[in-house]
Amino acid sequence: MAGVRRLQLAEALALGHGWRHACHALLYAPDPGQLFGRIPLRYAVLMQMRFDGRLGFPGGFVNVQDGSLEDGLNRELREELGEAVAAFRVERGDYRSSVTGSGPHVVAHFYAKRLTLEQLVAVEKGAPHAKDHGLEVLGLVRVPLYTLRDGVGGLPAFLENSFIGAAREQLLEALQDLGLMDSGSLAHFTQYFTRCSLP
Repeated sequence: MAGVRRLQLAEALALGHGWRHACHALLYAPDPGQLFGRIPLRYAVLMQMRFDGRLGFPGGFVNVQDGSLEDGLNRELREELGEAVAAFRVERGDYRSSVTGSGPHVVAHFYAKRLTLEQLVAVEKGAPHAKDHGLEVLGLVRVPLYTLRDGVGGLPAFLENSFIGAAREQLLEALQDLGLMDSGSLAHFTQYFTRCSLP
């Protein structure tokens, strides 16, 4: 993604008062289900449809003066996803990356939190009752981590949607780094990932 620059967390936090910090989290859980009784789902990965019609991850702007990035992120998750997020907490150990370039003087911090499938389903069920549902968040969606026989359906078609900022690249990088896709499917996206990966 043009204009995006990776930062170490300490470097990002030292940027000063003129910078705004946005924190977002990929929530995922092992999923033993099978699509049509034959296509393994492996993991459930959540994204959301935003107010602007783009796909992104739950979270938002946080004020680092009011506490840690994680405190702000967990507040944002509760507003966007509802009370089911009280069953877990995104911590510093869930941190993945920081980048600039998504806006003037904005640094975006990205986290990935592994849940149980029961916790993830509770988030999905509770999200329509969250404060920001129907306003900032139009709904949740699971990322299809498979490719159908036609070579287009599933993740290839999903990746053709419009994503906010670096969300597409963050998704692909997390799928690779966390081992959320089988090696065959992942190889299918190597060329796409190389074109889109963050610097």
